[in-house]
Amino acid sequence: MLDVAVIEEPAAAEASLDPMRARLLAALAEPGSAAMLAARLGLPRQKVNYHLKELERHGLVELTEERRKGNVAERVYRATAASYVISPAALAAVSPDPARSPDQLSARWLLALGARLVQEVGSLLTGAARARQRVASFGIDARVRFASAADRAAFAEELSQAVTALVGRYHDESAPQGRDHRLVVGLHQIPAIPTTDPPAAAPAPTTDPSAPQED
Repeated sequence: MLDVAVIEEPAAAEASLDPMRARLLAALAEPGSAAMLAARLGLPRQKVNYHLKELERHGLVELTEERRKGNVAERVYRATAASYVISPAALAAVSPDPARSPDQLSARWLLALGARLVQEVGSLLTGAARARQRVASFGIDARVRFASAADRAAFAEELSQAVTALVGRYHDESAPQGRDHRLVVGLHQIPAIPTTDPPAAAPAPTTDPSAPQED
């Protein structure tokens, strides 16, 4: 089972977004049959069996074992990955294009860069899986807390200068055996995690001694 699989086909993306099929994919982190899943999720076996066949048709689950009990064959499935990412390639006609309106200070442009990253790396992973090879990649994930907006702007400027200098030092347009690589650096605020705490009770109203009192 892969850690992450990229879904590139529109039909497979549609299949994965069905709520019941998404539940089946999550449950199939551990191998199971239609009967086992029906009991575990409280669903009719025939319905589970139908959705399993659809997931298998799109390569989202795979057959791991077939057990025979008398004249009945029990097929045991497993999800092909622990988690899935839908590539923008599945929505090719409306997928974002970072070249359309580049703007370093635009959150939407950063989102378009991220979408292109998913699409390109997903394509590399698909090809590498067929060839039984690994993808050469590198990633950095860091968290920084700025004291002010001015500090954030200064950090972005220094980072931009450092990356530009580093790229200029190593980029060789004339290298005959060279391979082009994509470097994406992004900076964004981490979204707040919604709390599940109950709302605080409203404070008791303060009585104004000068206000008229009701009987």
